[in-house]
This record gives sequence, C-alpha cells and structure tokens, in this order.
Amino acid sequence: MTPFPHRALWLAAAAVLALADPAAAQEVEAVSVWGKRANELGRAMSASEGHVSYSDFAIRPLLRPGELIEAVPGLAATQHSGAGKANQYFLRGFNLDHGTDLAASLDGVPLNLPSHGHGQGYLDLNLLTPEFVHDIGFRKGPYAAENGDFATAGAVAFETADHLHGDGLQAWLGQNQAYRLVGSKGLSDNAIVAADLSTSRGAWTTPEDLRKINILSRLLISGWSITALAYDARWNATDQIPRRAVESGTLGRPDAVDTTDGGQTSRYMLSARRRDLLHGLDTVVYVQRYRLDLWSNFTYFLDDPANGDQFQQVDQRWVYGGSLTKRWAGEPGGWTFRTGLSARLDDIGKVGLYRTTARVRRATVRQDRLTEWSAALWGEAARRIGPIDATLGLRADAFGADVSAGDRRNSGEVTDALLSPKLALAWRISKTFELYGDAGRGFHSNDARGAVITVDPVSGAPAERAPLLSPAEGAELGARWRGHGLNLTASVWALNVDSELIYVGDAGFTEAAGATRRVGLETLIDWRVTPRLNLTASYAATRARFAGAPPEGDRIPNAVGAVLTAGVSWKPGAASTLSLTYRRLGAAPLAQDNSVRSRPTAMINGLFVQDLDRVSVMVEALNLTDSGGDDIAYVYASRLPGEPVSGVEDIHFHPVEPRSIRVGLKVNF
Repeated sequence: MTPFPHRALWLAAAAVLALADPAAAQEVEAVSVWGKRANELGRAMSASEGHVSYSDFAIRPLLRPGELIEAVPGLAATQHSGAGKANQYFLRGFNLDHGTDLAASLDGVPLNLPSHGHGQGYLDLNLLTPEFVHDIGFRKGPYAAENGDFATAGAVAFETADHLHGDGLQAWLGQNQAYRLVGSKGLSDNAIVAADLSTSRGAWTTPEDLRKINILSRLLISGWSITALAYDARWNATDQIPRRAVESGTLGRPDAVDTTDGGQTSRYMLSARRRDLLHGLDTVVYVQRYRLDLWSNFTYFLDDPANGDQFQQVDQRWVYGGSLTKRWAGEPGGWTFRTGLSARLDDIGKVGLYRTTARVRRATVRQDRLTEWSAALWGEAARRIGPIDATLGLRADAFGADVSAGDRRNSGEVTDALLSPKLALAWRISKTFELYGDAGRGFHSNDARGAVITVDPVSGAPAERAPLLSPAEGAELGARWRGHGLNLTASVWALNVDSELIYVGDAGFTEAAGATRRVGLETLIDWRVTPRLNLTASYAATRARFAGAPPEGDRIPNAVGAVLTAGVSWKPGAASTLSLTYRRLGAAPLAQDNSVRSRPTAMINGLFVQDLDRVSVMVEALNLTDSGGDDIAYVYASRLPGEPVSGVEDIHFHPVEPRSIRVGLKVNF
C-alpha cells in the first residue's frame, strides 16, 4: 500500500508515548478491574442502557472486530463488502447503513464521521482490537443529554484498559489463509504498547488479501491517560451479487462481478483524558487523521455498458475536538447536577466521487473541500421526588459548515441549531425491581454538501436540499428485575423521525425518504445458572413505517422486524471454557410496497479455550452450521453483459461467510 501522509509522524508519536520516561509515569498508581455484566439497579435511568465488561465478551467468538458491538442486546452487525469496510448496523428498526443513527466513541473520542465520502456518520469499528477493550457502555434512544449527533437509535461507548490483561502474545491461524498476531507489553507500571496484525485471503473466489495493522500505545502521567492509536488496512472486496446470476449458474455464491472492487484506509488518533473523581471532572482532547479510498460497483454495466459502473469514493480529513464533563454534588436529598460541553472541527481536505474502471479514474462526478464544526452545551439535574428518581436534561447543539465544491453552484455556507429536552424517571420498587420512563429529542446531522446543494452533479437538474440537522422524538417504558442469579429487562419504545432526508454518497445527491414512525419491544435475559454456566438471550421486535399513506407503500426498506440473539458460556473444568453464540436476523421488506422481502438469516459461532498454566489454547468455529443465508440483501436494477440496456430489477445479496475454523495459542509472560 502506498504510505498515507503523516503515517511516520503518528507511528513516531506512538513510540514516544510507549518509551516515555518511566520515572515520571510512576506518579499514577496502576489499578485494573474487570468484572461481569454490571448490576444496573439503582444506577440506570432506562431499561435499555447498560454495561458489558471484559469477562463477558472476552470469550465471545467474532468473525470481524465490528461484531464486538453485538454485545449490545438487539444490535446486529453485518457486511456487504470487503473486511476493511465499515459494517452495516441494525438496531430498533433502522438499517443504520454504516452508522447514520448510531453514535460510537472510543475512550471518549467520537468515531462517527460527518459529511463522509461513503455515507453520513460513517462508523468503521475495524480499528478496534477486542483484546484491548475492557468495557462497553450503551444507551438506546435519545434520552441522555450527554449524547448528541447520531445518537438517535442509540450510543455505544468503548473503553480500553489503562492496563491490558497482562503481557502476552497471541498467534492465530485459520482456514482461507487467515493469520493474526496480537501482543501487548507493559514498559513500566504506567506505560504500555500493543499491536494487532492480521492478514487473510478470505473465503471468496477473488482473494480478499486483507492486510491490517493496529497499534495502541498509552502513558499514564500526572493524572492524564495519553493514548496513540494507529490503524491501517487494505483489501479487495466481493460486493453483493444479483440472485438471478446465481440461480442461472452464471455466478457462484462466493463470486464477484467486478473483481477490482476494494479499498484502503487509515486512521491515526492521539488523545488525552483526565478523570478527576475528587472534583467530578472528565476532560478529553483529541486529534485524528483519517483517509479512505473505496472502489465499488453495484450496478455493473447499467450506466456505462462500455466501461462499467465502478466508482471511487475518497475521504481525507483531520479531526480536532474535545469535551468537558462536570458533576456537581448537591445537598443530601436535594438536586445534583451534571453539565458538559464539547466542540469539534472536521477539516475535510478532499471528499470526492469518481467514475473508474479497474480502479483507474475516468471522470470526476464531484470533488469538494469543506470545513464542518459543531459545539454543544448540556446539563442534567437529578433529584429523588418521593419514590421516583427524576432526571431532567437539556442539550443545545450548534452546527455549521463551509463547502467549497468543484462545481461552484454547489458551494455555500450553512448553520443550524437545535434544543433537545430530556426526561428520565426511575422508580425503585424494591431491592430487586425497578421501573423506568424516558422521553427525549435527539437528532442526526445530514451531509453538509446536501444542505447547500443546488444542482445534481450528474444530470445538472435542480436538487432538493436537506436540513443540516434532522430531529427525532422518542419515548420508552421499561422494567428491570434481578435476583437468584437472574437478570431480566423489558422495554417498549417509540421513535418518530420528522424527516429522513439524506445525502447519498454513492450518487452525489440528496434523497428524500420522508417522516417515519417506529415502535418496538425489547427483552433481555441473563441467567447465572451455576458458577460455571451462564445463559443469555435477547429479543427485539420492531414495527417501522413511513408516516402518512405514501402511494408507493409505507414499509421502510431493510427495516428488520426482529432480532434474536442467545449465548451460553460453560466452564466444563476449572481451566476450560466453552461459549456459543446464536444470532437470527428476521425478514425485512426490500421495497416500500412489501412486495419483496429478505430471507431470515441465522448463525452460530463457537469458541473453546483451554488454559495450561501460562499458555492458553483456543479453537474458534465461525458459522458452525455452515448457514447459507444472506448477510444483506437489496432490491434495485443492475445490468450484466448481454442483458437489456434498461437493466433488470433483482435482489442483490452478499452471502454470509461459509464455516471456518481458527486455532490460537496465547502465551502470558
């Protein structure tokens, strides 16, 4: 891969942090705590929020790093392209694409990317190394004042450990020439360095040739946790294929139409965080450097029968920002307060869409430069009123952007602001039972280019602008019970989105989807049957509809109606662990009139770990039953060679990866 700009700078920063003066780092005491799923009774303000700790997901089998997010009940992650591209996420009746209505952060640093070249809020979790994460916090719905842009369906916070789980080295090998090496080393009590190197041919006819590197370095000094992260990947992609070609025998399930699709990406992050428990302060500052080059071809030869329809999407940016949270202690029995502020600047040097053939550019659809900023101020006031713990919240957000487009007619400046009230009620009926009621407004930002656009970059026709901020209102009732090793939660919720106008990065224009209404039910069971056996299961059902009576139908394409997950963790011996996970994605409409629907997909993964003193042997079986389901499916028109010029409307799908076995060896130093 051609080196990305400033790569040497970021790798050098990681090395400097890792090799920093150990004597100075001794000022901070090392403390490491890992536990099971947290007890949220008396702490949570909704039934749909919680924490998952390291010991819960350390034994979770994972096909891709992004699937770590499936530790959140009711959330599913799939893939329709190469392993280096962001996952598709499904939660509460949203096909979140690559992150439009799901916010995520790593150690307080936001990961979503606004006005992204591939899709608004692009969320690539491939930079995560599961072994480096020690806690996952989640909140569904727009009820928390501290969560802002993209936190419509929910927000997920990944936290890495200040001290990893001991010095060690893991080596994995598996089918399809999959190799992985993970290592961590403490250079002092308060300085660590860790690395994750992966390569794989992939299960597809066209070699995926994934090459990925993650480097994490951290220094604890004077109360600050300073982290440097470097992530770099390249891959070939087997994108979705038309079902008609598979049924006719023209293509096999692992085949590709355009064998030159793929991408390369990098992300370098430097952050500093200080948690001052004495004064109730949490401070985060960060800088990021990001780049993506992505080549895709979804319609094959429909738009250009001679050269093909492949296109390249480019995104190059610097991101600067920070946040400050303060907890204010009140009088016993009185009000307590939390306040916060945040600011962010995305300096996007290039965001472009190009027509290509075999990754060679033929034409520029649009190429832009823009600066996008945001600032927020929020507060929460909490007090016990009789038997009820009440939290009132208010958030104020301001956004702005300056777009310098290749076509000057699509240049411009735009600003927008939004006030979002929040309310959370918790009634602790007993030591084991709690009821909740929540309501609030949230939002996601739209691509700034779509907010100033005047003409379609392809046809030149007038284009509809999208508002910079798209609000949503939600409410939820829930319950939580805990006792005898059993945790039960249940919630019913509703979410109304006023407008789902979005900017379509694959085409370069805005698309109006209209207002939507969603209602749903979620349940979670976590049962510690014995000290050696734990069972979990979650079920989420959603009814998602366009508001009103659209003539083309009221169904929302790709809004999955049901997600069922289950898991078992069993210790057959003191030094061995067996875990199995099951996930079923229900059917979803692929067209607004519900005339075409996707097929349900179910998968089982397994992991066995045998500890032998300082050595552990691991065997991972992915897609254990060799399911032949689809990871994702869409309906649209495409054209293969020899087909009508107008194309053929068909289901296009990406199959789940066939069964594969991986074997790993871990050595603790």
